[in-house]
Order: sequence, then C-alpha cells, then structure tokens
Amino acid sequence: MPKRILQGTVVSDKNDKTVVVRVERRFAHPLLQKTVRRSKKYKAHDEANTVKTGDVVSIEECAPISKDKRWKVVGTHS
Repeated sequence: MPKRILQGTVVSDKNDKTVVVRVERRFAHPLLQKTVRRSKKYKAHDEANTVKTGDVVSIEECAPISKDKRWKVVGTHS
C-alpha cells in the first residue's frame, strides 16, 4: 500500500528533531459549491533539524515514532 505524501508549511520548529506542518486542503462545499479552505497540523520527524519555520515541505506517512509523530519530512520546496 503506498504511503501518503502531503505538502504544507512549517509553522513551528521549536522541538528537537520535530517540526509542526500545517497542511491546507481546498474543496467545494457540498451545498453552496463555494471553495472552502481547511487546514490541519501534523507533527513530522526532521532528523537533521534542517527545516525552519516558513519552509514549504513534503511529509510522508511512516510508522509511529512517538505518541503523536507518524510523519517524516522527505523534501523541501522553494
């Protein structure tokens, strides 16, 4: 089964080897057909502590690393 890959913006890098990534999704409202934006935050593993706040990154699903870390950073975008 393929692992999910999401793209989002780093909102916090204060924890050691962990970044918080906000992933935004857009969809049409079922009744009004207006485009709605919803976001969700994921904690992702960053082994080298190279990612900083404001960076756009890709995160990939992985086995649980800690209580609430189930994603790892796989790449950065400009």
